[in-house]
Order: sequence, then C-alpha cells, then structure tokens
Amino acid sequence: MNTTAAYGNADPEWSLKYAVQRVKGDGAQVVEGVIELLSPTWGDAAAVESIRDQIRPRARELNCVTGSGNLDLPGSSNWYVPDIAVVPAAQAKGATALLPADTLLIVEVTSESNGDTDRVVKRERYAEYNAPLYLVVDRQGQSVTLFSEPGTLGYTRVDGPHPFGTVLTLPEPFGLDLDTSDLS
Repeated sequence: MNTTAAYGNADPEWSLKYAVQRVKGDGAQVVEGVIELLSPTWGDAAAVESIRDQIRPRARELNCVTGSGNLDLPGSSNWYVPDIAVVPAAQAKGATALLPADTLLIVEVTSESNGDTDRVVKRERYAEYNAPLYLVVDRQGQSVTLFSEPGTLGYTRVDGPHPFGTVLTLPEPFGLDLDTSDLS
C-alpha cells in the first residue's frame, strides 16, 4: 500500500484500516465499514482472562501465543481486534496484522453494545476468511457456542449454545475441556 498516494487517489479500504490503527486509548476496530471504539468492561475482561488462563498452557505446547492483535480481512472494510486469538508464534512475531485463517482459535466475548456483531457479523466473516475455530462467549445469553469447519456458506459445525457451567471440549489441536462456570 502506498502511504504517499494523493488524497483523491486513496483506496477507501486502506484509508479506513490505516486510520483505525491510529486510534488512541483502548483501540478500535472496523466492522462492515463502521469504526467501533473498544471499551471492554471488567466483566468482559474477567471472562477473557478465565479463558486465556485455561488455553494458555496448551497454546504454549503448540508454540502459539494468545493475544488480541489485529486481524485484517482483505477485500472488505473489516479490521477486527478479537478478545483472544491463538496464533503460531512464528506468524505473530513482527506482524502488524494477521488473517483469520492464520489463527487456530478466535474468541469473542459479547457485550451489550456489540453482542450481535460477535454473534452474527463476525461469525459470518470469520467463516468466510477461514478461521478454523470461533468461540462466542455470550455474556448476555449466559452461553458459549463453538463454531468450526468453515465453509462457503458459513460454519458447518456448531457446538452449542451451552449454558455457562457446561464443560466445552475444544477439538484438536487443543484437545482440552474448557470450564465455563465463571464466565458470567
């Protein structure tokens, strides 16, 4: 991408993604062309930390990192910042953004302000961009749902929704049971 392009010749997708990367504070993401400022609640942070603590040992065994870095969806006006993405350490090193297909697992924790974005829009887009596993922690619905096997029309396998308190098995390469009892 040419950062010195004349204003009139700027690519709108590039311009939007460039701008969102420079938002100060908790950051921002672009969802279907709309900039959303990120402002997680303490409840959201507690749920994210619970999941991260459970998957981190297995992620390390797989030589992966767990983070909330940028995910680019090229050819669309989307630039996501998931609550957790598990990615191979070699790919994460030095990367500004990765593709959803570069991840092993993406986790989104819903909030009242953007729950439908995580439940519907991101589910469709993550499948389109081949994220292999997408876990939605629905704090409003008090449930967890795991989507897997992305296809041309979305995820072809859905495990859930399961009420909080259910033990959810993450498939290989994780092969671990996720305790959901303290996510609310």
